[in-house]
Amino acid sequence: PPVVDDMCEKFAVARDRVTATGFYRDNLFLQISPVLLANKDASLTRRLMEAPEQPTIVYVTLQKTAEQVAAMLAKSGIKVSAYHAGMQSEAREEIQQRFMTGHLSCVVATIAFGMGIDKRDIRQVIHYDLPKSLENYSQETGRSGRDGEPSFCEVLAGLERLNVLENFTYGDTPEKEAIIALLLELTKNPGRYEIKLTDLARQLNIRQLPLKTLLVYLEMEGVLWPKYTFMQEYSFKLLRPAEEIINLFVEERQRFVRALFENCQTRKIWTIVDVQGVMNQYNAERQRVVVALEYFEEQGLIELQAKQAIDVYEVTSEPIEVEGLAARIYKVFQDRELQEIGRLAQVIDFLESDRCLSYQLAGYFGEQISGSGCGHCSVCQGQPARLERNVVSRDLSGFDFERLTAGFIKLAGARLSGTSLARFLCGIAMPAFGPREIKQLDGFAALEDYSFPVVRGWAESHLNLSGYASPALTASSASQRV
Repeated sequence: PPVVDDMCEKFAVARDRVTATGFYRDNLFLQISPVLLANKDASLTRRLMEAPEQPTIVYVTLQKTAEQVAAMLAKSGIKVSAYHAGMQSEAREEIQQRFMTGHLSCVVATIAFGMGIDKRDIRQVIHYDLPKSLENYSQETGRSGRDGEPSFCEVLAGLERLNVLENFTYGDTPEKEAIIALLLELTKNPGRYEIKLTDLARQLNIRQLPLKTLLVYLEMEGVLWPKYTFMQEYSFKLLRPAEEIINLFVEERQRFVRALFENCQTRKIWTIVDVQGVMNQYNAERQRVVVALEYFEEQGLIELQAKQAIDVYEVTSEPIEVEGLAARIYKVFQDRELQEIGRLAQVIDFLESDRCLSYQLAGYFGEQISGSGCGHCSVCQGQPARLERNVVSRDLSGFDFERLTAGFIKLAGARLSGTSLARFLCGIAMPAFGPREIKQLDGFAALEDYSFPVVRGWAESHLNLSGYASPALTASSASQRV
């Protein structure tokens, strides 16, 4: 199967070294339910109210959808919480624990939920939005019924928001100019090079996950090599008085520990360590400061927090052919983009298939099962799905370009391009712009129901007519050479 061939290629594994352990699950009932967007909330509520205490995961695409759907279900008395990557880690851990212990019966989540979860009695997995790929669908439905008991997996299927889902894929492709900007920065800074990922993502306007992928591509091209990672900021809560900790040591070590505490600033709860201050005052290496803090934590003297990872790379001193390399890497991202769109098309074909869903899914991963069907999916029950096609009736020429884009054009400045403007109009978040500042502008997500390539073409044509210049990015303020 193509999915296995792809994995073999990516991980350099010989095809005859692959062992498939089986994907077919005879305790899962796979249901595809055609539902119009306007009826989706009611359909979901009815389904959950049939057994409101059953452990259930509802998967959605957007963080805001998770919040909205959870609030809607809560009004019906369901013990539910939203879960997504935009929440604080402490809040996510609490929700996960409450779900594991049964204090929550339902979690409405983005794909951020489920990694590492082994709750064996999940009885329902419902896709409120379409899964992004058959791999995602298999992984997410696979979280149900791990105890072997019958479990129900349903997709509330509709194509009205298909463009919204496709457009997320387009948001993961870096602009070619951003790749060039990073390469130009690297050519100026051979040797040791420090990167704070969040800052670099913001500066280049590349999401963190594709930015990590870009750095891997550069490593494969011999441009840079990862060396190590260190944490920029350390803070702690005292569990014993500082003077008591200092007095646990004698002579030189005591002087060092005292210098460490002298270079701290206590706020409401946490005390921030000025690591550089300790290094300067005591002529100590960073590693000694870190080891001391970790030792205090091991001994139960403090509760330690480390934040803001800094990745240290070694950059080649050889010449970098910027334009050619940028073009090659950009082409790889474009190919991935097309592949992801193709995977979504596979999902649509699967949802509308008139062949057994369970056997078809197993076959996709290389497991061939004899027989005509599983008997426990909606197709085998005589209910193949037919989904209505989404038709956007209004032509883009009917929109007021200036009214929709004036705010963003002013905000974007040198970052303005047809791609960034199209992402704004399609409601695709960008790291260069804070969610609050961008979402309050007129025009944000105004064209989210339109295909991204169409919106980008419309935006580029207007920008060209208006004489806007191409963006001029720089990576220098997001990274530093030491």
